Amino acid sequence: MKRFLFIIAVVVMAASTGKAQKFAYIDSEFILENIPEYADSKTEVDELSIQWQQEIEAKFAEIDQLYKKFTAEAVLLPDDIKSKREQEIIDKEKAAKDLQKKRFGTDGDLYKRRQELIKPIQEKIAAALESLATTENYAVIFDKAGSVSMMYANPRYDISEEVLDKMGYSYKTRQ
Repeated sequence: MKRFLFIIAVVVMAASTGKAQKFAYIDSEFILENIPEYADSKTEVDELSIQWQQEIEAKFAEIDQLYKKFTAEAVLLPDDIKSKREQEIIDKEKAAKDLQKKRFGTDGDLYKRRQELIKPIQEKIAAALESLATTENYAVIFDKAGSVSMMYANPRYDISEEVLDKMGYSYKTRQ
């Protein structure tokens, strides 16, 4: 009997504390598309990516031309010149792959530049969220656009516009 009363008491306490918590959600995609600095940063990163990709593709095209020329002339070349050209092609290919890794690798130039541009925006959003969560007593704020999946979200709990207001940005109204 004592065990039963203890379980009831725990359930009642859990239910009463659950009512005191407030929950909200944001749409981070909506927030980001209404921050001009984010659009500028994204454009810069995209342009760098295209530029560097073209640079790397040009290097591989040059290597391809060298290889085709080498295979066409290989029969006529002496062994020492043949091995010299093979090594030249191998060296250029290694340099191109190294450049590709330097630009697009997991800790490459593109990743670093994206971090430099996006991190201050993320920090501003986090500060606005923390401020809103503190002043409005939200226990949890979900991100509707992130990996958290919601089957239903009541629009009255969407505080995305308040986050933008808190950060001092104007925004486009939703359709």
